[in-house]
Amino acid sequence: MSSRLIRTRHPTACLGVLLLALALAGCETASVGGVIPVSGEARAEREAGRGDADAAAATYIGLAARAAGAERDRLTLLAAEQWLIAGDMSRARSAYQGIQQPPAATNAALEQSVRARILLIRGEAEQALALLEPLSSRPMTTSRRLAVSTLRAETYAALGDPARSVEIMRQRESYLDDDAVVRNRELLWSVLAASSPDALRNSAGDVIDPEVRGWLSLAALSTATGQQGIGWNNGTIRWREQHPDHPAIAILDGLPEATATLLEYPRQIALLLPLTGNAARVGQAVQNGFLGAYFASAGGLDDRQSIRVYDVNTEGGASAAYETAVAEGAEFVVGPLLRNDVVELANNSLVPVPVLTLNYLSEGTIAPPGLFQFALAPEDEAIAAAERAIADGHTRAVALVPNSNWGRRLVAAFRAEFEALGGTVLDTRSYTAGNPDFSGVIEDLMALTGSVQRYQRLRANIGGPLQFDPRRRQDVEFVFLAADAATGRLMKSQLKFHYAGDLPVYATSLIYAMDGRSDTDLDGVRFADAPWVIAPQVWLSHLPPTFATYFPEEKRLKRLHAMGYDAYRLTGSLFAYRNAFETRFDGATGELYLDAEGRVHRRLAWAEFQNGVPVALPDPVDDEAMDGDFLDDTDAGEWNRDADGRRGLDM
Repeated sequence: MSSRLIRTRHPTACLGVLLLALALAGCETASVGGVIPVSGEARAEREAGRGDADAAAATYIGLAARAAGAERDRLTLLAAEQWLIAGDMSRARSAYQGIQQPPAATNAALEQSVRARILLIRGEAEQALALLEPLSSRPMTTSRRLAVSTLRAETYAALGDPARSVEIMRQRESYLDDDAVVRNRELLWSVLAASSPDALRNSAGDVIDPEVRGWLSLAALSTATGQQGIGWNNGTIRWREQHPDHPAIAILDGLPEATATLLEYPRQIALLLPLTGNAARVGQAVQNGFLGAYFASAGGLDDRQSIRVYDVNTEGGASAAYETAVAEGAEFVVGPLLRNDVVELANNSLVPVPVLTLNYLSEGTIAPPGLFQFALAPEDEAIAAAERAIADGHTRAVALVPNSNWGRRLVAAFRAEFEALGGTVLDTRSYTAGNPDFSGVIEDLMALTGSVQRYQRLRANIGGPLQFDPRRRQDVEFVFLAADAATGRLMKSQLKFHYAGDLPVYATSLIYAMDGRSDTDLDGVRFADAPWVIAPQVWLSHLPPTFATYFPEEKRLKRLHAMGYDAYRLTGSLFAYRNAFETRFDGATGELYLDAEGRVHRRLAWAEFQNGVPVALPDPVDDEAMDGDFLDDTDAGEWNRDADGRRGLDM
């Protein structure tokens, strides 16, 4: 079933907006005959109630400018609170620093609330709780008590105690009417949705109260599956059976719809990877991601699914490994990983059991029925660069790519997509990898050579020296750069030296090496990458740091962890829906979809280097349905290199 996916890149800020809106929904505002008061403060409350925190802050601070003393401080604190909700820490801090310290007794509760939220945003949840717990037992207005209780619930969730959050939000309902109770439960769900699956599962196992346990178990299922796939579908059906009268059923009814019946899933999955030999390291990284997804999602299944891992190198090749896996009962096969092994499997084997390969066949090769292909293809990233540049308002490009098969493939993919979207590739130049001096290539691409020649002719005609600053071509709006991190650092600096430092640069994920070296030379460069690497979705945000802790030697193989994670989750959908997939799949490697040839593609996340660090960029693209029936991903890893050493997918 098609569904609109909502991905939150900054969950704390967005959650805060909902929290305060719902807190204010519990406030009692005097009205006559249903007419809302029109005072400035009432307007600010309405703005906050509908989630427009910036507007509410502006209204409050405007009122504060016309007030004095404790009243001015109260309104200023309310403005600061709204700016914190909106994620504008700078304005909130400035407003907070302008109030009298210590605050007037009438403002003490409000001041401590604001200070606690600042601490929570900074990640200092224990300090925030130290302020909030004594505050919760003091006399205060109903509206402030409701706001404090939501903040306490957030704080306990941040400390890994979501059960306490549920208890606080249930207590909050005693202050609310029926409509506000419904909104309060939506608020509780938002608090739980920001918790980690492990914390939710652990808390669910510890509590006795069935209602609290129901909230926690449903939230654990949601955060572990991203509300997608068989784990979510089957898990919610079982949850409904176990909790037929639970208040969270109203929440569940508003979430992505599951089917009315349990979906079938493969009881035995075979994973074919190179676990010995030159590619063992990358095969192990994919395996770790795959098994991580299994353990995260298995709660929505039963105990009958098993994973068997086969080393293609010790099994006698990909075809032999596939045949062994089928003979031993596999109902779905994932792998192989390397291009040559995928070609071997496609050429030598019928596919009686469906298989999801972890690489693409060569363009134009017809895959046998039942063979699906999932890869970290750099061409997808070149296409993403074209789409992003157009979305950013750029229509005229030049390209710098290595003189290699990898470079030619990327510029061809970039050109085709960019021109299809109405852009123009003005010029392309190839550089020699390994040569640190790109002056000649850049001067030629930017038409600086012609500028120098004109100067030389003019000087010869005049017969004396002239003041001269070379002038690059002015028709270029941005540069598409295909390069690794080392080359990119040099290229960006040399573009600046050759009067082109002001041009935006769009690149692929290869530009981000995660090698521990400074990337300040890449500041301003935008690149496409897997969400797992740039800004993980809320439901899997706990996984990258967990993998970094348990597999520190695989720090630079994050994209392969994401690939393995998505590969496991794709097996369920491919098996259950029998080629009639969801429109899109929100994965760790990107937003995935399936084309008519059975290839999984991806829509990527974007980041920009700022002060040497990648910073996630908001998505400018309209959230419309993509062509195809379901998925996508690609990301060049260290296991795939062309003859010139560039990462690709040709092994």
